[in-house]
Amino acid sequence: MWKTVLALAIGAWVLLDLGAALAAGDAAAGKTKSALCVACHGPDGNSANPEWPKLAGQQAEYIVKQLKDFKSGARQNPLMTGIAAGLSETDMENLAAYFSSQKVKVVGVTDAELAKRGERLYRGGSRKMQVSACMACHGPAGQGVPPRFPSVSGQHATYSEIQLQAFKEGKRRNEIMHAITVRMSNDEIKAVAVYMSGLEPAP
Repeated sequence: MWKTVLALAIGAWVLLDLGAALAAGDAAAGKTKSALCVACHGPDGNSANPEWPKLAGQQAEYIVKQLKDFKSGARQNPLMTGIAAGLSETDMENLAAYFSSQKVKVVGVTDAELAKRGERLYRGGSRKMQVSACMACHGPAGQGVPPRFPSVSGQHATYSEIQLQAFKEGKRRNEIMHAITVRMSNDEIKAVAVYMSGLEPAP
């Protein structure tokens, strides 16, 4: 199983999602449309609430995919489903272009020792636990691979922890992420989340 999970992770760099539309939106139009979004995600894409994701600097393709998933019900969130229901594909691409053009604010880690533990898992994984390195899909600087593998650099640790737990418990569907997180303890998940919050995005 370890080889299967590792192969899936390494293969993520070369996967082509032929069904995903490339986001080529209008950032100015996205800014105009973002009035409702900024109430939670912040006017600069950096949310004040650590339970809500920062969208600043996130890959446009990934944002579009998540909005489509909220709209279709593939990803469950009552608030976001309601918001996405009123968005056209063009709206989604414009919003994605706007938020992806912003700069994520990296505030640094809250627990240096916990971050060191998270760094070991993020960069090296664990053969004993059959957990592949996070950077195999998300990159050494947390930049990710659009549209499937998001940027995680500078993301709120609390939000990342909530999402990793959701993958682990099957509340958020993703076969690769479930296979990895189900082998991690809650403390290990927290450690990785804390480490990612301090990652500076690649220039």
